[in-house]
Amino acid sequence: MKLDHIGIAVKNLDEAIKFYRDVLGLELVEREDVPEEKVRIAIFKVGDVFIELLEGTSEDSAITKFINKRGEGIHHIAIRVENVDEVSKKLKEKNVPLIYSEPKLVAGGKRKINFIHPKATCGV
Repeated sequence: MKLDHIGIAVKNLDEAIKFYRDVLGLELVEREDVPEEKVRIAIFKVGDVFIELLEGTSEDSAITKFINKRGEGIHHIAIRVENVDEVSKKLKEKNVPLIYSEPKLVAGGKRKINFIHPKATCGV
């Protein structure tokens, strides 16, 4: 288990990229539109960890809803695990609320994710 990335919800991805890349000097390693999630993302490498900037692309995007409710800021902290199915099952057994009942395939089917509900993680 290790810290993988910190997800930050932003209103304007292009402006946020300029700050993280040009002002902070971070290395932009990926930029992608993810239509199925209604987001555009930019990923920066910071040592062994990444910062993922997320901009909603529609009013019904989870990121747009997050920003409308809470403003820009930390949306999630991603912890990489060996087996997300197993970890999700163990969390359910401990009555930890999850966003997805089963882990979800993302990145074109390359990896699975799940989220613990923010009510269980002090708002993150």
